[in-house]
Parts: sequence; C-alpha cells; structure tokens
Amino acid sequence: MAREWNELTKMTQGKEMTVERVRLVESGVAIEGSFALPTLASLPWEDQVFVMAFVRSHGSIKEMEQVFGISYPTVKNRLNRIAKRFPFVEIVQTSPEEEVIRGLERGEISAEEAIRRLVT
Repeated sequence: MAREWNELTKMTQGKEMTVERVRLVESGVAIEGSFALPTLASLPWEDQVFVMAFVRSHGSIKEMEQVFGISYPTVKNRLNRIAKRFPFVEIVQTSPEEEVIRGLERGEISAEEAIRRLVT
C-alpha cells in the first residue's frame, strides 16, 4: 500500500533527498537510479498544500485569505518566502524569423514553407 507524500516529507524533516527507486503501479516495472525531486516536491508539506490552494484559487489572494483565515500581507509574505526557493526562469523572446528557422531545424516545416514565411 502506498504511503502519502506528506509522510515522506515528515520523515525527512526538510533535508535534501533523492529518489532512487520508482515503481510504476499499473505495470509493476521498477526503475532505479538517482533522481532529484522537482522544487515543488521538495517544499515542506504545508507549503505544498498552500501552493496547491493558490493554484486552485486561480491566484486569488482574497480567496486565500478566506481559506486559510489569514491576512493579505501574510498571504503575500508566505508566497514570497516560497517563491525564493524556486530557481528563476528566464523567458527569452525570439523574433518571428528565429521561430521560422527553429521550426525548419526541428523538421516541423519544409524549406519552402520557411521561405514563404520569411518573405511575407
């Protein structure tokens, strides 16, 4: 029987960990190796619940205030504290021309289509 994720986070007490064995429930196939947990999974259980509630509330701080019975500044402070644990994701803007070239390189469009898009 599978244990709940929060049991694991309680046992590890926030210490860094890796997963070394994964078993697919449906097929019973086991995979072994050293797998780092994603940032969300490495958060304490309480913060995971908070993030899930925030997503379910579509980012509504007002709804978070009601659900958790806390003030606006408390919601913001907790979100800021959690956000500091996430690596910064840089979004690089590419030009339409670069997108055409990338599509051509990936084989998503033909050379003729790339020329048509670049000329128009």
